[in-house]
Amino acid sequence: MRSGRKAWILFLWCFSVSAMSQINTDRMMLMGRNALYYEDYVLSIRRFNMVISAKPYLPEPYFYRGLAKFYLEDYTGADEDCGAAIDRNPFLPDNYRLRGLCRINLNRYEDAVSDYRALLGIEPKDESAWHNMSLCYLQLKQYDKAVECVDHMLALWPQKASLHTLKAQALLTASDTVRAMESIDRALGINPYEGQAWSMKAAIHARREEYKQAEEALDKSILQTPREPGLYINRALARYHQRNLRGAMNDYDTALELDTVNYIGHFNRGLLRAQVGDDNRAIEDFNFVLKLEPDNMIALFNRALMRNNTGDYAGAIRDINIVLKEFTEFWTGYQFRAEVRRKMGDLKGAELDEFKVLKAQMDRRYGNGKKNKNMNRTRKVSDRTMEDYNKLVEADKSEQDAPAYESEYRGKVQNRKTELLPEPAAVLTYHTGAGLFRREMYRKEIESLNHSGVLPARLMLAHEETDLDESDIEKYTSSIRSLSNKIAAQPGNALFYFARAIDEYQVQGLEAALDDVNRSIELDGSYIMAYYLRAQIRMKLGEVSAAEKRISPVKGEEKWTYDDSRAAYQAALEDYDHVLTAEPNFSECYYNKGNIYIRMKLLPEAIDAYTRAIMLYADYAEAYYNRGIAYLLSGDYASGIPDLSRAGELGLYKAYNLIKRYRNKPDVAVE
Repeated sequence: MRSGRKAWILFLWCFSVSAMSQINTDRMMLMGRNALYYEDYVLSIRRFNMVISAKPYLPEPYFYRGLAKFYLEDYTGADEDCGAAIDRNPFLPDNYRLRGLCRINLNRYEDAVSDYRALLGIEPKDESAWHNMSLCYLQLKQYDKAVECVDHMLALWPQKASLHTLKAQALLTASDTVRAMESIDRALGINPYEGQAWSMKAAIHARREEYKQAEEALDKSILQTPREPGLYINRALARYHQRNLRGAMNDYDTALELDTVNYIGHFNRGLLRAQVGDDNRAIEDFNFVLKLEPDNMIALFNRALMRNNTGDYAGAIRDINIVLKEFTEFWTGYQFRAEVRRKMGDLKGAELDEFKVLKAQMDRRYGNGKKNKNMNRTRKVSDRTMEDYNKLVEADKSEQDAPAYESEYRGKVQNRKTELLPEPAAVLTYHTGAGLFRREMYRKEIESLNHSGVLPARLMLAHEETDLDESDIEKYTSSIRSLSNKIAAQPGNALFYFARAIDEYQVQGLEAALDDVNRSIELDGSYIMAYYLRAQIRMKLGEVSAAEKRISPVKGEEKWTYDDSRAAYQAALEDYDHVLTAEPNFSECYYNKGNIYIRMKLLPEAIDAYTRAIMLYADYAEAYYNRGIAYLLSGDYASGIPDLSRAGELGLYKAYNLIKRYRNKPDVAVE
């Protein structure tokens, strides 16, 4: 009986193997890759397991299973699968790319370098490999090798400003500020709009205590990336060192608007508020810091000081008791507690604290005590010396995040299909979307408007709008009524008409908005933002009136077509040309013209317009993306792929999905 059972089990095992060997592995691979594509990583692992069981000699299923594990943050498992794929075929570069990223996430930088070396043996000009390898060397503190990597890239691409910036980063990490500054100057000589280079230049000036120059450099960096809170934090410190407390406070406010949980922002703003006597709001900031770090004794002591100032003596005593339990030789704390105890009538307790302080002073006089020799006006985040409780915080290496190694794979296996549609126009708006890629464009004309006091909210130039809720609609409707009253009182004020046009555009009153902006231009024909707004409104009217439809000229692909009504688009083009006559460097005008040309099916004109936008702004991600779209629509895949790659590099990761779909397609002639 037992032998029969064994035979039965053996039969089932044999049957299972036979059945497995008969599965369609090509179809199973496709199903597994589809599951990856839609981010169903668990299902994809199951599919690839079946392929591996049937054909364990294939490298591809190991790679894709490793990719699924990578997205599940199982970096060890992904590393092992990549190793299995490499054992089966050591000439596939994607395996080394993925394993390098896994090893970076595991802090195995030497092993990652080995993978990038192997990758470069296959593809010697792979920029991402050289770039990531240089960052690995920085983590390993092998600064000379990091610089060598960057120098190799510069030999291949000498006019790429970002590479000079990367070299400066390596040199600055190695404390070679002189050569770092030389690299920064080269980067800015190639591209004066390289925001990171300006930020690094500011850091060097700050190291040298050249705070005025640091502030000036940060001003320029902020112009390029106005939504980066760290830049405002750094500028606040530069301003503080110049005793510009008001300016520093404004910068901390801005930083915390952008990043509400920023520790340094809240702590430093709390100290500044304390300095100007705003005790209650200082307490709010220290409360926030303590919520993030309940064991932060310096923040707790500062809160105790503020509570004393506001008359909350019991709260002050509770805070200082905790501090002194942790720091038993913090004599300033004992002196403070003595003062609070006297206010509360606890004279005996006050005398005990005063005696401790007196004894400490005697010990210090005769050389038995410790002195705080840090005379700086600021302290590092890692410095938790209680005697520095009243010093502003600046970031140091202990608080810096590890380098961000962006995975190009994330885009190549995008979870949702990316439609062959351009990114939206750059529009004047009060609201932007909350997508992964959101960026506000800077124009001095818009900043002037925001300081006019006429607009109901902060006006932005952005590529992504969002729908309004009922409160927003009511807000702008109220603003329209208010502006109507102002217009009635001052009918010749062009700014009022312009502002009302923006409000009407927000609530989709396009015809009324067009009438108002026309009136604004009649009153002041020199105001270029009015022409920009009118073009924006006309583009929207064109979208509304156009009879959009889709056809499929090629299997599996979609393409836009529109009716013959082009009057609104043509009028918008004329407005943009008017703006460009007055302001030839207005890159967003060329970008928007490209969008119009795509809608009008004038693809060569669209490509030319995007090219002009890129010439003015070298890191214009949306322009690269849309030019890539225009190339794809025209059938020129070879030209479109590099543009999409650049867009992905700049943060538009959905470009990688289009790269995946079109990179191997032969060019086709499109009539």
